[in-house]
Amino acid sequence: MQSSEETTTTRAADSGAHPAPAAPAQSSGAAGEAEAKPKRTLSVSDAAVQAIRAQLAKRGTPEGAIRVGIRGGGCSGFSYVIEFEDKPPRSGDLVLEFAEPGKATVRVLCDKKSILYLGGSVLDWEKTLMYQGFKFKNPHEATRCGCGHSFTVA
Repeated sequence: MQSSEETTTTRAADSGAHPAPAAPAQSSGAAGEAEAKPKRTLSVSDAAVQAIRAQLAKRGTPEGAIRVGIRGGGCSGFSYVIEFEDKPPRSGDLVLEFAEPGKATVRVLCDKKSILYLGGSVLDWEKTLMYQGFKFKNPHEATRCGCGHSFTVA
C-alpha cells in the first residue's frame, strides 16, 4: 500500500543523465486524458551531475544532495534556487538519483510546488569565458531578466 505523501524516486544509471520525459501517448477516453498530462519531472545533464558531485565532495558531504526549486521574488517574479541539502528528502519530494560505478551517487531534490514550474526543465552546467554555473532550460519561461536568475511564466 502506497501513501500519497510518499517520496517519488527516479534513478538514472550508466550515463548519469536523466532522460527527458517521453511524449504523451495519443488515445481517447479518460485513460487517454490521464496519459496526456505532462510528467512532473526534470532532467539533469551529465555536466551538471559531474558538477554536483564535485561540489558535494569539495564541501565534504558526498552523501548530501542538491535541492532545486523556485521562490517568488527577483526582478521578474520567480527566482531559481539551488541549495545544498543534508537532511533526508521531504514528504512528496521528487528525488532524482544518478549512480556511476566507483563514484558517489548524486541526488537532486525538488519540492512538489516547484516542480509545477520546473517540470520538463533541464538543469545544466555551463562553463564559458564569462560565466560558470548551473543554468535551467525551462520550457515554462516566458521572459528572463538580464541577470538570468529570475523569470516569469507563460
